[in-house]
Amino acid sequence: MSEQTRAEAVRELERRVEDLQRLLEEQDRSVSEALERMGVLDEQGMGDRRFARRMEAILCHKRPVIVGPWTGEVGFELIYWIPFVRWVLRKYQIPADRLWVVSRGGTRSWYGDAAARYVDAFEFFSPDEFRTATAEAKKQRRVGAFDADLVERVTSAHALGRPELLHPGLMYRLFMPFWKDLATIARVEKYGAYERLAAPDDPVLETLPGDYVAARFYFSECFPDTPANRAFVSATIEGISRQFPVVLLNTPFAVDDHRDADARGGRVHTVGAHMPAPRNLAVQTAVIARARAFVGTYGGYSYLAPFCGVPCLAFYSEPTFKLHHLQVAQHVFAQLGGATMVPLNVSALPVLRLALSGGLVTAS
Repeated sequence: MSEQTRAEAVRELERRVEDLQRLLEEQDRSVSEALERMGVLDEQGMGDRRFARRMEAILCHKRPVIVGPWTGEVGFELIYWIPFVRWVLRKYQIPADRLWVVSRGGTRSWYGDAAARYVDAFEFFSPDEFRTATAEAKKQRRVGAFDADLVERVTSAHALGRPELLHPGLMYRLFMPFWKDLATIARVEKYGAYERLAAPDDPVLETLPGDYVAARFYFSECFPDTPANRAFVSATIEGISRQFPVVLLNTPFAVDDHRDADARGGRVHTVGAHMPAPRNLAVQTAVIARARAFVGTYGGYSYLAPFCGVPCLAFYSEPTFKLHHLQVAQHVFAQLGGATMVPLNVSALPVLRLALSGGLVTAS
């Protein structure tokens, strides 16, 4: 009875400490919001302090740590979230056996050794359910209702008890000064560790030609669904397929508001039949990693190829995207060396064709 009493006292103390930590985090948030309204916020210092306090809470226990859940865009996961997670694990030496990485689409290989325990959101939700749940919360600045639901399901399915949470909101708060033009790219570099992605193996590769170009065009804000863009996609795929087989990475389902542009031809291969939702990004990564090049719509997805060491040509027709993300991506790819990602406005194609055909070459 004495031992039981001591154990209950310890558990009660832990609960009180956690309640205090949550209270301090809420106070930090309230203070930061008040200071922001007054225009005197030291946003970087506040973010640093809140992050340090959260890491102290994670380190004072040995409970499982859920990393995520990540339910946002591919691009943010590649150039911000995964490098941030990698940096955190190295900086604070959190053992891999405490980690449960939660993402979607089979991105285990993107996280490397950190994802020995990987859980996919599509184990619990269909693509339609996922799309509906994340439609209004693209940026995971806080633990939203869907995040909480997913964490609860993962915790229950794997009997994790009372896990700690390394949530993307921590990263968003740290990087917000850079996105608001209050800090330089050094802010992102300070909290990121960048590496190439390991090329996963997949049975789909056995069905493909030995040499090919991977492609995925989808309609978005910067590449809207217009007759001109549809014609451009068809002409581009047809032109490439005259030289090399083309493997289209169109998915047979939608998890966001982007819609794939289709193209057909004798040397155009599709792999949609090999893409179940829980593995679709794993399949696409394997196909891209073995391609000689990647062409497609500019956006976060186009960052995947250079991270796999594959050169990328990414097109847009409306420059609506935020230049901060392109700056980070190109800076990272230059540091990693090798493959590049070249964004190109389709309006520049006539001049580009002139240059490539020798039309702009002058005699010496």
